[in-house]
Amino acid sequence: MFSKPKVLFLCTGNSCRSQMAEGFLRHVAGDTFDVFSAGTDPVGVNPDAVRVMAEKGVGISGQESKGVKPFLGRHFTCVVTVCDRASERCPIFPGVVKRIHWSFDDPAHATGTEEGKLAVFRRVRDEVEAHVRRFVSESATGVPFTGDIEAKG
Repeated sequence: MFSKPKVLFLCTGNSCRSQMAEGFLRHVAGDTFDVFSAGTDPVGVNPDAVRVMAEKGVGISGQESKGVKPFLGRHFTCVVTVCDRASERCPIFPGVVKRIHWSFDDPAHATGTEEGKLAVFRRVRDEVEAHVRRFVSESATGVPFTGDIEAKG
């Protein structure tokens, strides 16, 4: 019996970047993957992340911020860290076929006006989307994706 690839997006707070990646993978790839997200120190889904994802037609309001502990010992085809701290603190997942690191700024730490903060959320959202779309495309072709695309703007 065929088993779908299992992908875990890991971040520090599991509030923005990993939530966006989880939402985009579901949106772009449908049910091709079993997709999850978690945080090393979860803090809840950020309302601004929900807002900017909705602008793209991707609903993440039903997603929950989760810690990484419930996922320990589970098999994942791919673990993707989406921030440097999570990459440094990423636990070992036995049997992981591939571990990828994508480094995104944390939009939750944006300062300034409300519109300025949302601009950072939108930029990061678009960077995450580009990475997820490339991941899906290259997963379908069998060409490995390491995350080396121009993401910072």
